[in-house]
Amino acid sequence: MKIFTTLFLALGLAGAAFAGTTKVPAISHPELTAAIAAKSVTVLDANGSDSFKEARIPGAIDFIAHEKAIASLLPKDKSALVVAYCGNEYCSAYLAAATMATKLGYTNVKHYAPGIDGWVKSGAKVVVLPMTQPANVAQSHAPAITSSYAPVTESRAQMTWASIR
Repeated sequence: MKIFTTLFLALGLAGAAFAGTTKVPAISHPELTAAIAAKSVTVLDANGSDSFKEARIPGAIDFIAHEKAIASLLPKDKSALVVAYCGNEYCSAYLAAATMATKLGYTNVKHYAPGIDGWVKSGAKVVVLPMTQPANVAQSHAPAITSSYAPVTESRAQMTWASIR
C-alpha cells in the first residue's frame, strides 16, 4: 500500500509540475483588438494551414506552415507581445505555438482562449482567402470562383458565399 501511495503521490506531483509549465496567461478580446490596432502584437494561428486559409485573425502567422522558421518571423524584442490561438476555448493546439515562443525566450506570451470561433462570433474582422477552382471539376459545372490569392478582410456579417467567390 505504501508503494501505491508513493507512486500515486509522485504521479500527482509530476502532473502538477507539467501543468504548471503549460500555463499561458490569457488575453481578452478587447486587449487583443487594441494590440492589433496598435500593431504591437505578433499573432500565431495554431489551427493548421487549411483552417488558416478559411479564416484567421488579421495579421496572424500560420504557425504550422512556418513552425521551422518561426524564430525568423517573431520580433527581435523578446519582451514583445506574442499571442497564440487555435479553434476555441476547448482547443489546446495553441500550446505548441506558445511553448515554442517561450522556449525561444519570449517573455510576454499570451493565449487568446476564444480562438477563431470566438473572434468570428464577436463580429471582428477576419482574413479569408478566396476559394479556388478544383482542378478536377468540369468548367461547365463549376460555380464562378476567382483564383485571386489576395487576402480579403471582412467582418463576420459580410462573410457570405458570394463575397468569397
